[in-house]
Amino acid sequence: MSEHHAAPVTVLDTLPSRVLVGPGARHRIPGEIERLGARRVLLVATGSARAAADELAGALGPRLATRFDGAVVHTPVAVTGRAMEVVGRTAADAVVAIGGGSAVGLAKALSARTGMPQVAVPTTYAGSEVAPVLGETENGVKTTRHDLALTPGTVVYDPELTLTMPAGLTLTSSLNALAHAVEALWAPDATALSDALATEASDGILDALPHVLADLTALRGRERLQESAWLAGLCLARTRTGLHHQLAHVLGGMFDLPHAELHAMLLAHVMAFNLPSAPKAAARLERITGGDPVEVVGRLAAGHDGPTTLRALGVPRDALRAVAERVADRPYPNPRPPETEAVTRLLHSAW
Repeated sequence: MSEHHAAPVTVLDTLPSRVLVGPGARHRIPGEIERLGARRVLLVATGSARAAADELAGALGPRLATRFDGAVVHTPVAVTGRAMEVVGRTAADAVVAIGGGSAVGLAKALSARTGMPQVAVPTTYAGSEVAPVLGETENGVKTTRHDLALTPGTVVYDPELTLTMPAGLTLTSSLNALAHAVEALWAPDATALSDALATEASDGILDALPHVLADLTALRGRERLQESAWLAGLCLARTRTGLHHQLAHVLGGMFDLPHAELHAMLLAHVMAFNLPSAPKAAARLERITGGDPVEVVGRLAAGHDGPTTLRALGVPRDALRAVAERVADRPYPNPRPPETEAVTRLLHSAW
């Protein structure tokens, strides 16, 4: 055997999770709880998923220990503390999260502290339900940790639960998912597996999103968006994030901004910044969009009926340089070095 290897050996930890996919998948949740041997379920839900949580609470019957509806964005440690008191009081032995990334994040934080199994039932396209990542906020600083044990053991994708998503959230949440895929394409540790996932995810989102925005109740389109967001979430688990996610973390932590809207408004700007330095990613995205990917994503983002600039989100213009300095000071791996001046210009264009 030759000792000369052309490239370093890649080692992949693929995640052990059980995934239920398809219309009506939510009706299988009580059976999954039984499979886990859990008797006292804590149901964590976000406000937007209240109707789905009510239905699930009924289906769990005597296995439901209690509900916790206080999940908020960026998983503040103080809120997790309040939920932990509920866990202690009710002797819960499993947690089911239903809703957006806030519910999933809180369930991960509880599981990390107790070791109890979690079932994630996402109703948006956040993707964090298949990522071994938890971002927690304390005193305006978001800290992210990676650990395979953080990933929910069971994930339930039921596209029927996404039919009530309003147009604005459908758009911003889809672009949030797209950001996971796009960043995987230019990641320094990209592999054949992550490239395949990211390419299929990007293609699915960019193909299905316009159809779903035209008819929010199109189940087939919703199914494709959800499946694509799942694949994009798997990218988060397999590659390191770059400038886009770093900007989202810094801005989100400093100014307590809505996660999906922030991703949606930043993505085209970061693509314009990075793609000239990432020819392979650019070629894939050009093939998918059949044109200029920056223009296609920028046009989708501009169609949002909510804030589409950092200015509209309330970020003060005189804070942009401080954000750029924080990014340049400890940069995430990125195809183009995020120098302070260049990142400040990017932020001004997003402002």
